Amino acid sequence: MIIVDNVNKRYGKQALFDGISFKVNRRERVGVVGRNGHGKTTLFRLICGKEDPDSGTISIPKNYRIGYVEQDLDFREETVLAEASRGLGHERHDEIWRVEKVLAGLGFDRADLEKHPSELSGGYQVRLNLAKVLLADYQMLLLDEPNNYLDITSIRWLERFLLSWPGELMLITHDRSFMDKVVTHVLGIHRRKARKIPGDTGKYYSQIALDEETYEKTRINDERKQKEMDLFISRFRASGRLTGLVQSRIKCLEKMGKKEKLETIKTLDFSFVEKRFHHRYAMDIKGLAFGYTPGLHLIKDFTLSIGARDRVFVVGKNGKGKTTLLKLLAGVLKPQSGEVSSPLSVSPGYFEQTNVSGLSESNTVLDEFAAANSDGDPKLPRLIASLRGFFWPIRSFARLPGTGCWPERAIAAPLSPSVS
Repeated sequence: MIIVDNVNKRYGKQALFDGISFKVNRRERVGVVGRNGHGKTTLFRLICGKEDPDSGTISIPKNYRIGYVEQDLDFREETVLAEASRGLGHERHDEIWRVEKVLAGLGFDRADLEKHPSELSGGYQVRLNLAKVLLADYQMLLLDEPNNYLDITSIRWLERFLLSWPGELMLITHDRSFMDKVVTHVLGIHRRKARKIPGDTGKYYSQIALDEETYEKTRINDERKQKEMDLFISRFRASGRLTGLVQSRIKCLEKMGKKEKLETIKTLDFSFVEKRFHHRYAMDIKGLAFGYTPGLHLIKDFTLSIGARDRVFVVGKNGKGKTTLLKLLAGVLKPQSGEVSSPLSVSPGYFEQTNVSGLSESNTVLDEFAAANSDGDPKLPRLIASLRGFFWPIRSFARLPGTGCWPERAIAAPLSPSVS
């Protein structure tokens, strides 16, 4: 059991936690939710001892082992298999089959196991860190966005693994569907307080909305009663005959106190700027072929027509050509045969996993907004930047998040004999 009792934490003028308290009991799997910047990751760092609370206590049983996936990469072994085996510890060093099973579940191929960890992509290096934590003999797991960089197959494997986890678990993820399938309780960080309830995220958010609606109705009703009592007191204070009633209302006002109006939580409305066109299709792909190894095609004889307003989801195992296909469609790579054509009025935009190559380190984030919106409203980039202080240089960011949308249809890789 972990007990968080009356914990306060702030950074400068920003208060994250105002006396939060909760418990994580045996075998509970707790999903942690809250807006970005409200302290979810900070809470994990407090629990695992990487930061200290300003006040309050976090009680952890003696010899209780907590696993936390580090963002910093510290690889010491020469192969992926050996590095992952570090999670087993010396007493279980012979259970290599467990290491291979976890790595396979997270999407590593047999050939990957003999690679040096530095040869892996950034996403796979994060997976390797996750594998070491899953393999270790911990009693609690603190998982911060564990399904980032995972494909659908690996996400489903991780879901089954966590459902069978015998210890305690705290999970942060923006994937509510994944969280709802895994957790037994939800801990919400809201208005600098923490509240834990049994059930899924839908139940939690419904309860929060109901509580705030009830609070606001009670506050308005109390204000009306207080005004009526204030009026009565001011009118009959000098009346000797009603002294008892006046004093009774004065005492009632003192007990009632004043409920503060709930602070309005800022939100950002967003819409895409798009160029209109009046064609029936946006892109036409005919006989596309490409491969990195001479004589071996990753994509072959690929043909597809993308209609106006289509939203297409590309799915498939890692290494089967999903990113390569997008690069071909965006013009980043040139096909070895075939062609990709679009009407002149179509302007494609391309966002890749890291998207660092298109950013200038000498620019601030505001400069990048302005460059992307050169033909639009000149006030828009500064408005967006002012919401989060985006005047810092690009080089101060580890990465910038992307956005996505629900698809109307999907491309599976391999799609057919045309994609291998």
